[in-house]
Amino acid sequence: MERAGTARAMTASLSPRQTVQAEHVINMKLNPFVTSSRRKNRKRHFNAPSHIRRKIMSSPLSKELRQKYNARSMPIRKDDEVQVVRGHYKGQQIGKVVQVYRKKYVIYIERVQREKANGTTVHVGIHPSKVVITRLKLDKDRKKILERKAKSRADGKEKGKYKEETIEKMAE
Repeated sequence: MERAGTARAMTASLSPRQTVQAEHVINMKLNPFVTSSRRKNRKRHFNAPSHIRRKIMSSPLSKELRQKYNARSMPIRKDDEVQVVRGHYKGQQIGKVVQVYRKKYVIYIERVQREKANGTTVHVGIHPSKVVITRLKLDKDRKKILERKAKSRADGKEKGKYKEETIEKMAE
């Protein structure tokens, strides 16, 4: 929002053609190899291979897990315990993930079901972004991922900060 306002202020005294050119420069992408096209992004999303779908199908961790592991989200997997926080089924008790259906970008949760017209119950598909992971099923690979994420977050916190020695040298 702020960028558009500054663009208008900067282009107030320019001709229409110069205005378009100036706004183009202001709104320019940082990486020319990444597309902004809605059509191309949708195509890539719906034609994504399984290993990329896994990453897309990530869910945020609960506040307790976020504190414990120093990570914000994880790709969802079968046997994680989740709570639905958005949509029709939100606020229901915590349930275990029964199936991760990557082709449809949905997960099926233990207690989230509905009855069909013929009386059988079926699981309702929910997008992983609409749930919060409350308990992780940990194995050695997943622990390694969490350690890696925590390490990179710790490194990020240190980044850009002056060390005490540097500040003392600057003061001299």
